[in-house]
Amino acid sequence: MSMGFDKEIFKKSVLFNMKNVFRKTVDEATPEQMYQAVAYAVKDVIIDEWIATHKEYEKQDVKTLYYLSMEFLMGRALGNNIINIMAQPEVKEVLEELGFDLNAIEDQEPDPALGNGGLGRLAACFLDSLATLGYPAYGCGIRYRYGMFKQKIEGGYQVEVPDDWLKNGYPFELRRAEYATEVKFGGYVNTIRENGRERFVQEGYQSVLAVPYDMPIVGYGNNVVNTLRIWDAQAINTFSLDSFDRGDYQKAVEQENLAKTIVEVLYPNDNHYAGKELRLKQQYFFISASVQRAVMKYMEKHEDIHKFFEKTVFQLNDTHPTVAVPELMRILLDDFSLSWDEAWEITTKTCAYTNHTIMSEALEKWPIELFSRLLPRIYQIVEEINRRFQQKIMEMYPGNQEKLRKMSIIYDGQVRMANLAIVGGFSVNGVARLHTEILKNQELKDFYQMMPEKFNNKTNGITQRRFLLHGNPLLADWVTKKIGNDWITNLPHIYRLAIYADDPRCRQEFMDIKYQNKVRLAKYIKEHNGIDVDPRSMFDVQVKRLHEYKRQLMNILHVMYLYNQLKDNPNLDMVPRTYLFGAKAAAGYKRAKLTIKLINAVADVINNDRSIGGKLKVVFIEDYKVSNAEIIFAAADVSEQISTASKEASGTGNMKFMLNGALTLGTMDGANVEIAEEVGAGNAFIFGMSSDEVIRYENEGGYNPMDIFNNNYEIRRVLMQLINGYYSPQNPELFRDIYNSLLNTQSSDRADTYFILKDFPAYAEAQRRADKAYRDEAWWAKAAILNVACSGKFTSDRTIEEYVKDIWHLEKVKVELEEV
Repeated sequence: MSMGFDKEIFKKSVLFNMKNVFRKTVDEATPEQMYQAVAYAVKDVIIDEWIATHKEYEKQDVKTLYYLSMEFLMGRALGNNIINIMAQPEVKEVLEELGFDLNAIEDQEPDPALGNGGLGRLAACFLDSLATLGYPAYGCGIRYRYGMFKQKIEGGYQVEVPDDWLKNGYPFELRRAEYATEVKFGGYVNTIRENGRERFVQEGYQSVLAVPYDMPIVGYGNNVVNTLRIWDAQAINTFSLDSFDRGDYQKAVEQENLAKTIVEVLYPNDNHYAGKELRLKQQYFFISASVQRAVMKYMEKHEDIHKFFEKTVFQLNDTHPTVAVPELMRILLDDFSLSWDEAWEITTKTCAYTNHTIMSEALEKWPIELFSRLLPRIYQIVEEINRRFQQKIMEMYPGNQEKLRKMSIIYDGQVRMANLAIVGGFSVNGVARLHTEILKNQELKDFYQMMPEKFNNKTNGITQRRFLLHGNPLLADWVTKKIGNDWITNLPHIYRLAIYADDPRCRQEFMDIKYQNKVRLAKYIKEHNGIDVDPRSMFDVQVKRLHEYKRQLMNILHVMYLYNQLKDNPNLDMVPRTYLFGAKAAAGYKRAKLTIKLINAVADVINNDRSIGGKLKVVFIEDYKVSNAEIIFAAADVSEQISTASKEASGTGNMKFMLNGALTLGTMDGANVEIAEEVGAGNAFIFGMSSDEVIRYENEGGYNPMDIFNNNYEIRRVLMQLINGYYSPQNPELFRDIYNSLLNTQSSDRADTYFILKDFPAYAEAQRRADKAYRDEAWWAKAAILNVACSGKFTSDRTIEEYVKDIWHLEKVKVELEEV
């Protein structure tokens, strides 16, 4: 029986926190202090459920999932936690009585900077769903002191500044020093003979202490609280007085510096050797700590390590956690003295791998020299895994060198992590139906032929609790008024909205809500960018990481093309458009950063041109993150999902837009295929080459972008504007690299790798269709409501149930709270 939420106790708790933490009364408090006081009061409510949950897990001796991920892009916790403990109205009232506004308090919270894109956000949605569905799970990652970076735009350029999200402390975390674990790097491996067996001992190593910090992951309305465990690194001997006395100050703090650098920053730029080394250190650090702890936890309750896999499953979120395979082998071989075959059986029944990318450059490979120096014992084990696997390949495909070349784990001086993950686990899944088919038939074809039983698809999903209930309260209330609130935990029920798509009054209500959300975003843009945008214009939005395959460049080239048309004909009949971009580019990714500069240069020209009568506006939203994403999704009319077909594994932004009633303008790539299927292609704007066509061109050639340049005046004009100073009069050569990337046949790179010019005419045509459709408000409102109604499949609750059924085999747990 739930205890319910006691408003008066909560109020007292806030006042108590204010007094004890800040020595202040509420009327003296700053909004930031008020946020802390409220967050601690909410945590106080959660902790009872957290304790009860873990007691129940132990009592039932449940099988537990460890979701191993380099990233968790959680978003702000306060608002989400209040919603999930079902206390929003009460908390809002308490704060109003104390003279504060809940939204303003929520705005004080930094976004925990533990991830940088879709991979980390997916992990966050999964944790929300696991807790809401009542499945026992830990998220395991790294407690980065600085996130990827805070993005500032200065002079149109991206500038990276440190994201010091922990500077005021983080009220929702708990330090668990009692679970600290040693992680070893470097040194060498000594072989000792004992009782007729060889034992391997790592010596001469440097080590750090991994100290876990736990964050509560609150299930919606069910008393279940799971844990996100993020590891901090500490020196084992923080200060060498010995070295200090000898005057070697550097040596004195060496241990501390080693620990600090491991957790300092998310994903260092890995285009240089030191960066690569740090990234591998980070991966081994959090994996070794998590795997060691999982084994220890199991052994507290069980005697037989041989049954470890019956109670534990490791899901590797992409290739970054792949060292879990040899690390578990190391523990079983060296600490438990199992035979190779025993250890291998346990390991391969415990580990499962999610592939998130078709881009071969993102499938990690480590130089042997680095890998073996940093992780000597792990490397020995990988060598043995590889030797045995190569034997197996040669037995199945005698004399086939090509199979060995493609499938070996160690080859050409590199350790290939994807191959290790496939060989060392029992399941390999893609993240959208199209993506999984491409893996089976293209990228991982040899593995699929050899072990088809391992392969399966799990189309990604998102949590409706954050991206509709929290992010778009106006629409959430409207949906609940129409169909009840089942959709909050059972999103397919949202299909019952479909009947309202034909009701003129409901369509009007829907468009009014969309307008109010656009006003909210326009206010945000005015505050942060100083640009006035018209909420009555069509909001055409592309927000996601900046990468060439996602083709933000095609979008901005089309804006330039539209602007040319407007300049030629100021009376052009077009729906006023606001083009919104939000994207971070990796710090070392030059062309991506230049694309940001181009977007801002085009925005400067267009936004200051009075002659076009406000028909076109371009806004680049600085520092795109979960908290401003929620505002953006709610306000979008058009969702730009325009990646080159076959390149985007799934995408989840496409689902968040759909849930909020934006229409997809996109290629048949990733989950777009399934979105178009659910809502009907007539309620989206689909264009461009298919994945088969793209793959055929890539394999067989036959595409020359110069043909398009020569034959299409409009495209040629846009491209010439990149190099004639039209958007950079001070430096006409500024965008030469972008121009060359599309056309330059002299360089060894293939020109227009992502087929931007090839797809451009079809893209412009899809944009014209969207323009035409938007004029018919009744049609548009109907299509938008249908997008919301058909989004049921894309909940992460469904994805998690599929993982549980096919891969993890977890049991649901009910948590009852005792009455106090």
